[in-house]
Amino acid sequence: METNLFLLLPVAVVAIAIVILFVISAGKNKGNGDKKNKKFKGKDSNAIIREANKRLSQNPKDAEALLALAEAHFNDGRFDKALRTYNILIDLCATNKELNEFEINLRYAISAMKLQNFEEAYKSFLICKTMKPDGFEVNFNLGYLEFRKGNFEKAVVLLQSARQKDPEHGSMLKYLGHSLFKITKYKDAAGALRKALEIEPEDKESLFVLGQVYHNLGQNDQALRIFSHLRPDPNLGPNAALYAGTIHVASGQFDKAVLDFEIGLRHNNIKKETALELKYRLAASYAKKQDMGRALKLLQEIQKTAPGYRDVPALLEKYAELNSNRNLQTYLIAPTSDFVTLCRKLTNTIFPGAKVQITDISVTGNDYADILAEISTRKWEDVVLFRYVRTNGQVGELILRDLYARIKELRAGRGFCLSAGEFTEGAKQFVEARLIDLVEKEGLMRKMKEIDR
Repeated sequence: METNLFLLLPVAVVAIAIVILFVISAGKNKGNGDKKNKKFKGKDSNAIIREANKRLSQNPKDAEALLALAEAHFNDGRFDKALRTYNILIDLCATNKELNEFEINLRYAISAMKLQNFEEAYKSFLICKTMKPDGFEVNFNLGYLEFRKGNFEKAVVLLQSARQKDPEHGSMLKYLGHSLFKITKYKDAAGALRKALEIEPEDKESLFVLGQVYHNLGQNDQALRIFSHLRPDPNLGPNAALYAGTIHVASGQFDKAVLDFEIGLRHNNIKKETALELKYRLAASYAKKQDMGRALKLLQEIQKTAPGYRDVPALLEKYAELNSNRNLQTYLIAPTSDFVTLCRKLTNTIFPGAKVQITDISVTGNDYADILAEISTRKWEDVVLFRYVRTNGQVGELILRDLYARIKELRAGRGFCLSAGEFTEGAKQFVEARLIDLVEKEGLMRKMKEIDR
């Protein structure tokens, strides 16, 4: 037994010696590491940069110095230098496992974003996403970049992932709302945008988009409040005025629409296409108010600036004619009550010398008016249905088939269809074997002249 202990003694001594050497070595290394780390702690940015550059002159791949240098540039907003330094660190990550590869790639991507190098940022954020798929900063920035590229569905998926991590982030909610609007998910967009505006109430761009959302949802009172509020804004004002005016036109409030469009046109540096559309719709509103002189002036300005814009050449011809013929103007664009009054007068001119007793008047939207009358002459008496079609375009067979059915329903003896335009060949063929007379623009204009005598 004693012999065995004697034999084991040298082995034990050697083992103890190895442990002591390892502890001493580790202590030295730790001391050196702490000493190195302390060189960067508690120093200002300039001192860190000087120390890092000094170490890098001796060892260009000193990871600790590179990291300190990159962070100093990043924190001070020198993103071009931060980008270059983080790029070196990315290459070192393959051989230095102590480096935080995710954080380095993230800082590199953010630096690229700050420099508007969006393609490089996108690549790096994608790398980060493979490491941390649920990270807020990664999903938010990728979502924003997809939004910039017009990939709105991808943007929504990424931004919704970011929302799970930070539901109160203003910019994330903004771009989520904008993206949802672009893919026509208006209810979801409204919720995101309202929340974004609670956080950032001065974000007029999001307020404008919220107005568009309400408009698309048919909530025009809320949309109108937003657009009216934004009309004075130098950037969004022209388009806000255009939307406000369009809503007022749709509800028949032409005086308010005129005011909206005029406010929009008062802005400086309006985009050409916006200015043209404001003038075009202002001209249409003036026409609805039967102020043909102003309508013509605006259309002439549009034609001079952008020849052939929309249907301006045709409108110039139409409005010029309306401006010179008050009865035709009333027939085509006046309020319904004035139109019906004119139709009553026209009915009395169809059969000169006859006794006319109007028994019924019905109006179908802004399309046509039907007047049922008992006509008495020296030779005959009959019930006649007159249909006055409110158009200067073509009238087709369909409206005449409807008229024919109406004649039979009312048991009228015959019918007349009058238009400020013309009838198609199909319409003319339809009435050949039926007791329906067609009166086109030329004949209608003659009857209008008789009224003025």
